[in-house]
Amino acid sequence: MFGWALGCGIVSNMPRRKTAAPFTSKIGARIRALRVERNMSLAQLADAGGLSKGHLSSVEHGLAAITVETLERIALALEALPMDLVTFPEEDDRGRIADIVRRLPKKELPKLRREMQARAPVEAQAPTRRRTSARA
Repeated sequence: MFGWALGCGIVSNMPRRKTAAPFTSKIGARIRALRVERNMSLAQLADAGGLSKGHLSSVEHGLAAITVETLERIALALEALPMDLVTFPEEDDRGRIADIVRRLPKKELPKLRREMQARAPVEAQAPTRRRTSARA
């Protein structure tokens, strides 16, 4: 009953909750908002992501047990990054900044990255591993 539709790679009949979990509801609402922003119907996104329409509807309502693979499929279909599906602009400035960056033309990103890197504290620019010596 659960699993993949044979031979076509479409996810269907995944486990469904009776009530929405808070975090999965937020992810579902975010997916729905990005889908609407791109003027995609539920059926169009489901087809583009290789998902059944019913499963995608369950995801958007927070009722599906969503996997990382499903997040990746949806992100690719939305021409977004998986992190865009779990970033909530209404919650804090980092989420708002990530949402602004998501909407910028790709050609502007290297310049923005350099500007942001120049403003970041030195220790945040180049994460390094500290080696601990076996000698004490």
